[in-house]
Amino acid sequence: MPQGDYIQQHRKRHGYRLDHFERERKRIAREPHKRSQHAQTVLGGKAKRYARQRFTEKAQMKKTLKMHEESSSRRKVDDEVHEGAIPSYLLDREQTTRAKIISNSIKQKRKEKAGKWEVPLPKVRPVAEDEMFRVIRSGKRKSKQWKRMITKVTFVGPSFTRKPPKYERFIRPSGLRFTKAHVTHPELKCTFNLEIIGVKKNPNGPMYSSLGVITKGTIIEVNVSELGLVTPAGKVVWGKYVQVTNNPENDGCINGVLLV
Repeated sequence: MPQGDYIQQHRKRHGYRLDHFERERKRIAREPHKRSQHAQTVLGGKAKRYARQRFTEKAQMKKTLKMHEESSSRRKVDDEVHEGAIPSYLLDREQTTRAKIISNSIKQKRKEKAGKWEVPLPKVRPVAEDEMFRVIRSGKRKSKQWKRMITKVTFVGPSFTRKPPKYERFIRPSGLRFTKAHVTHPELKCTFNLEIIGVKKNPNGPMYSSLGVITKGTIIEVNVSELGLVTPAGKVVWGKYVQVTNNPENDGCINGVLLV
């Protein structure tokens, strides 16, 4: 288990303190005051470094806010009556034009880079570690308990090779390895059987994403080249993200909705 997961594991099993959220709210409310006090008292080179750090943080925050807000520009209506012929570069000024500053494709790329998608299932039930893994006893006397068998559906690439069984910590059973998913296109209302390219994000944590575990709410990447989707520039789209909407270990298949 990674070093930093003990708190999350304890909260999954036993829940939060009764005053946890109130304390958290107060701590966040105190944060700006603490920063302000520190900025006023710090001196010399340390003050310069702190000011530079705060400047970069604020610039990054402004970029993020600008990235996710829908901004648009208006041009004024040209009400003047022109006599004679109008040059071609003035023709489009006769009526109000409303243009999106950031096109949809660029916004989508930036949201993906920021790890934010408009998903059909924004919240899913967290899966406890005891439910995800089964302890495998090993050794001559079966006294060692460091091995884990994954009880959920997993995806491994075509070039995947197992470690020698003696040294394999996480065992992914062959019967629970899937290579294809049933993907529904929300606009076309059609379902396609597509090959999985990889697991992008598992909501239960980065460890499960790296292991390729697929549970309800997981974002996976599928090969959509056979659907014939193209970008605004005319290039064929190779991979698209899909959110899993069922429990694959119960149904025996992966069902998901394409994120368009």
